[in-house]
Amino acid sequence: MINDLTSIEPGLDNVVAAETRLCLVDGAAGRLVLRGHDLADLADWSFEAVLGLLWEDLAPAPTTGGDIRKALGAARRTVFARTEALLAATDTLSPVEALRLLLSSLADAEDTPHHVLAVAATPVFAAAIARRRAGKAPLEPDASLGHAHDFLRMLHGKTPAPDHVRALNAYLVTVADHGLNASTFAARVISSTQAGLLSAVVGGLCALKGPLHGGAPGPVLDMLDAIGDEAGIRPWIEAALANGERLMGFGHRIYRVRDPRADVLKGVVGTLRDGGTRIAFAEAVEAEALAQLARKKPLRPLETNVEFYTALVLEALGIPRDSFTNIFAIGRMAGWTAHVLEQEKLGRLIRPQSRYVGPMPGVQTLAV
Repeated sequence: MINDLTSIEPGLDNVVAAETRLCLVDGAAGRLVLRGHDLADLADWSFEAVLGLLWEDLAPAPTTGGDIRKALGAARRTVFARTEALLAATDTLSPVEALRLLLSSLADAEDTPHHVLAVAATPVFAAAIARRRAGKAPLEPDASLGHAHDFLRMLHGKTPAPDHVRALNAYLVTVADHGLNASTFAARVISSTQAGLLSAVVGGLCALKGPLHGGAPGPVLDMLDAIGDEAGIRPWIEAALANGERLMGFGHRIYRVRDPRADVLKGVVGTLRDGGTRIAFAEAVEAEALAQLARKKPLRPLETNVEFYTALVLEALGIPRDSFTNIFAIGRMAGWTAHVLEQEKLGRLIRPQSRYVGPMPGVQTLAV
């Protein structure tokens, strides 16, 4: 029979589309492993060291944390030299659309290794976009600084507090890779055509732009604002669930238990000196939401996901809500580049089948 495929999985649930040495997402156990290391054990690593872990055996150089730090610093300066001339073209775009435009300006003939260039460019562009929207000129990178430190300095125009640097670094590590999610799969599909790494990561960003993938942290803060104060927590959540509304920051496509990234970021939030009463309020919202979800949806586990505490971390770091997806991209660029490098070594075009359910030529259909 034409197009007779034995099974179909809408959304590709439970379909294995690739083998990878990079990341294991165990949704049943609530476990995230990057190249043999549990996420909790990587939380104190530098972002550069995690890049070295992900790029190991996939890229010729650099692959150690120190070498990567130097390479990224030099590449940030290379990118910045052309940034200011491009910024005017972003004025009518949202921050993530602006980032898409600027990343697309990187040529496939660039001399800097493309995986290094992509990771270096993202914070330079993200900081410049946010500053322009605030009426400020972009700031030149400091090649001597670490990735997280330099981004916060470029964004705010001052030396960041050490706890802020540690918090952003931990966030970037936490979101560096997460298996074959929509954006990473998009990047691997593009890479499989031999379009090049830079084209592939732009495709990854386009997938991340979608609200079902990378757009949830901002709405978590919107939810907290709408609740208002502790007295409003229980009635607000009861009303939202009664109206069939989704509670932002709860539930995940893969995890059936608590998202391990949420625990890491909850710990990060606790280290921020200026988190203040907002954090205590958010914890009260989390406790009430989990209690009501357990009562109202006992057969559908809905636990706290990474977006809930991401929102609190990024807010405490003074990052505008409309830039949250761009900050996600700074971290996830690590995973995108690693998966693209892995896909390039495989050299196999990704070309799945579809099941045709339309009319056939010459076949009469009866009018009803």
